Amino acid sequence: MREVELDVPLKEKWGEGLVAVEPGETIHVFARLESVHEGILATAAVDAQYRGVCGRCLTDISAPVEVEFQELFAYPGQETSDLEVQDDHVDLETPVRDAIVLTLPFQPVCRPDCPGLDPATGEPMADGSGTEPRADLDPRWAALAEYTATDADGGRKP
Repeated sequence: MREVELDVPLKEKWGEGLVAVEPGETIHVFARLESVHEGILATAAVDAQYRGVCGRCLTDISAPVEVEFQELFAYPGQETSDLEVQDDHVDLETPVRDAIVLTLPFQPVCRPDCPGLDPATGEPMADGSGTEPRADLDPRWAALAEYTATDADGGRKP
């Protein structure tokens, strides 16, 4: 068994969509490599940082990504395998990339209760601004907007 700890700077962007791990970001990998009968069993914990935009209000966000995985790198032989031992070495890039990209959020948010953008103005809605998002009034109901509590008492508006 061998344990390895690496800090690897990323050369290309990993991920698509609203968030990704950008080039130049350092990926921390702690791996345990064990010799087993079928090949080399790699168990790894990976830490990185993703950057992107909130899916609701489009503000910039950044958050950590922490993943763990276990893969078997088979010895070359009769059976074909996606991951094989090459000259007594294993290439962890593919499983590390797959684990990180699959962990990235599909609809990232800056915070769970992010109100998003105001549909009328396109500006981020501020919490505690005291204004409710106004709903567009259907013209068929416009006459009821003039109806008040005094009208219910039989009084007429002047």
